Amino acid sequence: MDITKAPAFFTGHTEADSQQFDAWREQSLLTSMEQGGIDWPSSCRNGTCRTCIGQLVNGEVRYEIEWPGLSAEEKSAGYVLPCVAFPCSDLTLAKC
Repeated sequence: MDITKAPAFFTGHTEADSQQFDAWREQSLLTSMEQGGIDWPSSCRNGTCRTCIGQLVNGEVRYEIEWPGLSAEEKSAGYVLPCVAFPCSDLTLAKC
């Protein structure tokens, strides 16, 4: 995806409580959720502690770090680390 042609933000939702937030393409999902008033667990903010882990119910994300703290199996199952994940589409995220 060419992010320069993407909109400035996408619409994000949290699954359990159906909260909505603006998911800005140039900032992490965690930062966007916090700016939207959503309380999401977090700690390290660099993709290693896994406190913020969630499951992408729908949508797509990208990472700017080479390998976030997820196994290949977790990534293929849709798990994401919102502290280092950036949106590429509208999305829904569930807490783990």
